[in-house]
Amino acid sequence: MKILMTGGAGFIGSHAVRLFVNKYPEYRIYNLDALTYAGNLENLRDIEGKPNYTFIKGDISDATLVSSLFSEHGFDAVIHFAAESHVDRSISGPARFVMTNILGTFNLLEAARQAWAGHSADKLFYHISTDEVYGSLGASGFFTEQTPYDPRSPYSASKASSDHLVRAYYHTYEMPVVITNCSNNYGPNQFPEKLIPLVLQNIRLGKDIPVYGKGENVRDWLYVEDHAVASDLVFHNGNHGATYNIGGNNEWKNIDLVMLLCRVMDEKLGKPAGTSEKLIAFVKDRAGHDKRYAIDSSRIQDELGWQPSLQFEEGLRKTVDWYLENGEWLDHVTSGDYQHYYENQYRKR
Repeated sequence: MKILMTGGAGFIGSHAVRLFVNKYPEYRIYNLDALTYAGNLENLRDIEGKPNYTFIKGDISDATLVSSLFSEHGFDAVIHFAAESHVDRSISGPARFVMTNILGTFNLLEAARQAWAGHSADKLFYHISTDEVYGSLGASGFFTEQTPYDPRSPYSASKASSDHLVRAYYHTYEMPVVITNCSNNYGPNQFPEKLIPLVLQNIRLGKDIPVYGKGENVRDWLYVEDHAVASDLVFHNGNHGATYNIGGNNEWKNIDLVMLLCRVMDEKLGKPAGTSEKLIAFVKDRAGHDKRYAIDSSRIQDELGWQPSLQFEEGLRKTVDWYLENGEWLDHVTSGDYQHYYENQYRKR
């Protein structure tokens, strides 16, 4: 089987690519990534020499490139992780989100439709999305697969649009598709613009820890390797046309999470209790900031037998240990030096 995995040098995608390459040596995995600021080939150093793995540098918003890759390689399936995903960036620059998340998804769907015309029954287009398409919850309740879409940011609106396109290709062209909507991921290799690595990096450097508003916003946290396992199950056993919500069943207020990270870091760094908390700085709330996300994952649990493998504090401590042990990686991504890795590693070949 030849599988095109988009965005495989990014945070979530790299964990899934690693799992598929190592678990399925009989598959041929093609990793297509534009290597923007969040795409880092250093995330995949351990598998770059595997015989069943190929990296391709390219942008899914380039329709000609995408079509030519389908013609050249004859992909049997697509696992589509590639996306612009940071809400703050979508507020300041929404155009890139429309290009990548909407047009890029359309280009992949069109290339797959044309390549698989007349023999798509044994193919699959698997689209990875977010719980943010559902909008914001109040103090109670959970997002289910039947929750109406109500996106509140350019990011979530672009992901909602891509979800609708995928479903349209299922109904109109009978393309075999499956969609997953996940909660906030955390774990190794996450670019430090997202909350957990940002807090850890700022504590490491003794910089202020920015917290929006009063830190009352609630998020459900999912360990990234559990997400990779879920993607494996959905890819192989999910029902065509179905949507599966993937959550960690770990709701935390942002301020409570930040305080926990401060305590863990003080412990790990041998600092007096309360040292890192002094770095917390409350800042003006983000525009359109959703109050609460919480996912009901019962469908994927009941149908596919998936369960989160880690309790949150265990996963968090593993994550903290990884960042403390990989200071060079953090320094590279924050300075931009990691972007030279592609030239050094691939241009010489």
